[in-house]
Amino acid sequence: MALPLMLLALVSGVQASPTRERITVTAYAWAPFISPMGEPFRPRSNDDDTMVDWFRQADRNHDGFLTVDEMQADAARFFATLDTDRSGEIDPDELIAYEWQVAPEIQVNSKLRRARGSKPEVKKRADGGEEGERGRKRDRYADYGPQGGARYALLNIPEPVAAADADFNRGISLAEFRQAAMERFGLLDRAHEGRISFQQLAAMRPALPVAGQKFKRPKEANDTRVGSPLPPGP
Repeated sequence: MALPLMLLALVSGVQASPTRERITVTAYAWAPFISPMGEPFRPRSNDDDTMVDWFRQADRNHDGFLTVDEMQADAARFFATLDTDRSGEIDPDELIAYEWQVAPEIQVNSKLRRARGSKPEVKKRADGGEEGERGRKRDRYADYGPQGGARYALLNIPEPVAAADADFNRGISLAEFRQAAMERFGLLDRAHEGRISFQQLAAMRPALPVAGQKFKRPKEANDTRVGSPLPPGP
């Protein structure tokens, strides 16, 4: 058999390999609030406080305080939305869907989103034209400020869902997610009272830089790019 015919026979005998479904990155215009477990809350209007939206949902008995049980219950609810195949685990594909579609703002090096209704900085050029943010150099906040989801959250955890993978097996079980919720509650409960008010949480919320404001990092300041540590043991 001639060589071209042999190659044709081999090619025809090979079945086409299955192709992975394409993933489209979802884009959102404004900054969300990222809950301690990684759920994004997006503003519906210029006056909408997205952190309030999360707190009202997590405060199941509506007494104005968040407890560890409520935080774990809220974590379990969000876990169910991410575990789309109902396997009891957030697998790598579901984690990719979270990072690319559910909360793409948590990606490191993604564009910093501003509060809804805020205007980007516009500078005048020498020729009288305008230069928007796209033409500016990367600012120091992007280099030395919080990274990923920590820019919009209460805790300095750039990827809050993947960070719950305690055994590093590339899957997050419900038990791991609930354990992470308990540990993160311990980080937020700085007064060690077993409950946290909205006012206490609001005081921890980082402020996004105002357009045109320069970010200056003190020489002796801790590196804010490093994630939050676990709470101290007993």
